[in-house]
Amino acid sequence: MNVANGLFIAATVLAALSQSTTLFIVARTLTGLAVAGNVLNPAIVGDMFVSEQRGSAMSLIQLAPLIGGAIGPAIAGAVAETMGWRQAMWMSVILATACELVFLTLFRETYKVAVLRRRAARLRRETGNTALRTVFDMDDTSKKRKVWEAMVRPFTVLAGSGVLQLLSVFGSVLFTYYYIMATTLPDILQSQYGLSAAASGSTLIFFSIGSTVSVMICNSTLDRIYIKLRDANKGNGQPEYRLPLVIIGGFTLPLVVAWYGWAAQCHASIAWLLLSVSVIGFCLMLGFLPLYAYVVDAFGLYAASAMTAVIVMRCLAGTFLPLATGLLVDRFGHGIGLSAIGVASLLLAPIPVLVLRYGAKWRQGSKYTRDE
Repeated sequence: MNVANGLFIAATVLAALSQSTTLFIVARTLTGLAVAGNVLNPAIVGDMFVSEQRGSAMSLIQLAPLIGGAIGPAIAGAVAETMGWRQAMWMSVILATACELVFLTLFRETYKVAVLRRRAARLRRETGNTALRTVFDMDDTSKKRKVWEAMVRPFTVLAGSGVLQLLSVFGSVLFTYYYIMATTLPDILQSQYGLSAAASGSTLIFFSIGSTVSVMICNSTLDRIYIKLRDANKGNGQPEYRLPLVIIGGFTLPLVVAWYGWAAQCHASIAWLLLSVSVIGFCLMLGFLPLYAYVVDAFGLYAASAMTAVIVMRCLAGTFLPLATGLLVDRFGHGIGLSAIGVASLLLAPIPVLVLRYGAKWRQGSKYTRDE
């Protein structure tokens, strides 16, 4: 995490100082590489909280990037419009540096493998017994081999778990609606409603409002649902008990996206359009946030690798599906184009239903999710 934060700060400084488009693109690519460290956030929550408390913590930690993703463009748009884009970059540098100083000085390791290794190293120093090792260091694999295995582990975990493959596809398509909305909304507001670039960026706050309401609901109900289903199963908790809210989000979000598309197509009032944006945020978080909690619960020690696989799939979908949506919108308009994408994604909506019903059995086929 510290390495990723340092790379983010350095890459943002490079972007602020860049004098060519090529250098700027390279700097922003490095920034994108650095923020991949966020994949560890849900895994850290899994380290710190037991299953009965994990859902609430997970919902709160996912609220921050969504609020930042909506408020950030509004602030950056206003700063860029009045002071220039470089000042927006320097603001990011200052904020990121302040956060990293707090992180570096106050945060402590939570990953149990690293914690146990540090404990073993301390005991070796105190006792003089050089044979003391953790259970994770019993093999004779070389360090180079271990580094390679760590690098490819997300893909190995993804290839070795059919449940993760299904939910990664479902979650990536679900989250793509955020990118679709974020790329189409400014153009709609500027071309059809005459808003400025700064005003268009500020409207993403409505997405954050809907997301915040959804996160509050997840925060208050996710653990309650888990405990209720666990108690009904004679106290035997299962990761699948995180999925009821995912099912609701999976079936409602495509319908809301169609509403958003037809509101733009029919030139509905701006209030009606922005209401659909808020409901997109609500349904998106309802379907996506508990999915993170499921992955952390199901994969345990391999949660970070599993989350990496989910985010890689999400990034791929977020790159290519908006391009396909753009072609559909250009040819058929926002109403038909977004409705077609919604109908296609409805075909994936039964996935969490099937995982809720059969996931406990399916997980036994993978060594990464097999019950002990």
